[in-house]
Amino acid sequence: MSKREFQTEVNQLLQLIVHSLYSHPEIFLRELISNSSDALDKLRHLTLVDEAYKALPFNPRIDLELDEANNTLTISDTGIGMNDEDLVSHLGTIARSGTKNFLSQLSGDAKRDSNLIGQFGVGFYSAFMVADRIEVVSRKAGEEQAWRWISDGKTGFDIEPAERAVAGTTVLLHLNDEGKQYANSWRLQEIVKKYSNHIAFPIFLTYDKSDWNADEKKSIKTRTTEQVNVASALWRRSKNEITDDDYKELYKSITGDSEDPLFWFHTKAEGSLEYTTLFYVPSKAPLDLYQAEYKVGVKLYVKRVFILDDSRELLPQYLRFVRGIIDSEDLPLNVSREILQQNRVLTSIKTASVKKILGELKNIAANEPEQYFKFITQYNRPLKEGLYSDFANRETLLELIRFKSTKMEGFTSLADVKSRMKDGQKSIYYITGGAESLLRTSPLLEIYKKKDLEVLILDDDVDEIVFSGIDKYGDIDLKAVNKSSTSEDLKDEAEPDKAEALQPLLAKLKTLLGDRVKDVRASVRLADSPSCIVSDEEEPSLQMQQMLRAMGQPEMPMPKPTLEINPDHEIVKKLLARPDDAVTEDAAWLLLDQALLMEGVALQDPGAFVQRLNRILTLSV
Repeated sequence: MSKREFQTEVNQLLQLIVHSLYSHPEIFLRELISNSSDALDKLRHLTLVDEAYKALPFNPRIDLELDEANNTLTISDTGIGMNDEDLVSHLGTIARSGTKNFLSQLSGDAKRDSNLIGQFGVGFYSAFMVADRIEVVSRKAGEEQAWRWISDGKTGFDIEPAERAVAGTTVLLHLNDEGKQYANSWRLQEIVKKYSNHIAFPIFLTYDKSDWNADEKKSIKTRTTEQVNVASALWRRSKNEITDDDYKELYKSITGDSEDPLFWFHTKAEGSLEYTTLFYVPSKAPLDLYQAEYKVGVKLYVKRVFILDDSRELLPQYLRFVRGIIDSEDLPLNVSREILQQNRVLTSIKTASVKKILGELKNIAANEPEQYFKFITQYNRPLKEGLYSDFANRETLLELIRFKSTKMEGFTSLADVKSRMKDGQKSIYYITGGAESLLRTSPLLEIYKKKDLEVLILDDDVDEIVFSGIDKYGDIDLKAVNKSSTSEDLKDEAEPDKAEALQPLLAKLKTLLGDRVKDVRASVRLADSPSCIVSDEEEPSLQMQQMLRAMGQPEMPMPKPTLEINPDHEIVKKLLARPDDAVTEDAAWLLLDQALLMEGVALQDPGAFVQRLNRILTLSV
């Protein structure tokens, strides 16, 4: 037996790995199975491309054997195996990677086809989280001699000759107090299905299975071996090998959804970065879609090995409804959430994935309008959030989002709205600030209806925030009808300017209303109503001001609205001719209050409004 010492401050590094590197002890099984898969991948590659290995038998499998009586767990494989030098190199030096060395000798297609997992060695030491003693027996493919490596993870390791019938590696764990919870066949199966279900090789579990014997009226244990994983990373297969039913079955297995997805996007990228993505769009929006603590729907794998499923770094927040898998060839197995936030590989995958998802949605919108309608009824609002947060994809998102309109039932696109613009029309118009029923009856729309101009109805609560920062669709201006600047588009040069004749009344109303309004002026946007309120271009609307107060900003200074009155309305004409008296004052306040009510704004003093209304009614009945 040869006694060796670990290299490079190994005790401190082991403490780091055991206590800090992994957040859950169960990760040890994922790491050991991953190493076995790595060894099988390596041997498979060599039997395909290296003449010295082509004649070797290759019967890939990974075996887990549980011995509850002796509190041990064995993980073995029929992979490439190691000799004594490899054991020292791979298991005697932390962060030394045999696979990395192997990869460095490959290039081109061979490198892409090898499917090797990096960082071999570091993951192995996670087993010391659950074991106080580990024995490794390994025989390298093409060699007769096997070797045993033994360590407690503290004092170094021993290496001695051993026997093994075939090439491969066996890892025997003597479980410690922390590891006793894993001396349970159900627990082991659960971990395998969670982390390694789609490892490309079959994983078998041998354990004592208990069955009830009716004749003897007792439970009898039988030594049983069962395959415990699917052994097929479906997303890694070619798309032409996968049926629609296969895709739907995988979707249901990873989401728990009983309904089929609306559609899915399967991509394999090769080149400077290698990864596979399979994204699904559920047929119904997740129940927690608008909750702060929504559940992430995308799982991250590294070479078929599950890493995590709760990272919000995998896709932007506005695509939180997407379900599926990202499987990278270039990320390390021990990547943490903190590392993900700054990882350039993941950033590149994320950027490409977003473009892929949006591009596929654009194709569906163009070629499958009925399917896209189903999508937009569920996910229109999250896409709008993307306009606010994803500047790089804003133009694509503007093409994808759908709108309600004064001209169309259901939804319409900006492209279709543009195609319906009238000759001489310079802008696309929209209205925000409340429920659809309220917006459709707004006096702000009257002149647009009269001029037969289309106006988009933006009734989502995020619309005003989102579209206040978007002033163009291509080369066309986007304008809110409740902004004062829009009036310039509505002026009819053929009509005389009526504002001059109205000046005495405007001044009178401004004096009566005082600091409740910024200004009072003649309107060109009203046809049937006597008054409306508008905001200046850079100011939040009154509805937005209410939202800001509801969000905990009641003390912030709020801009005052501008009151516009209709020069052609009978009420306004009578007020113009009426002397200053109490009736004129009541009418001034009622013009403001009714304009506020039509915009869905709560009155500051409902009692005063009712009293004024009653006084006016008394005069008219």
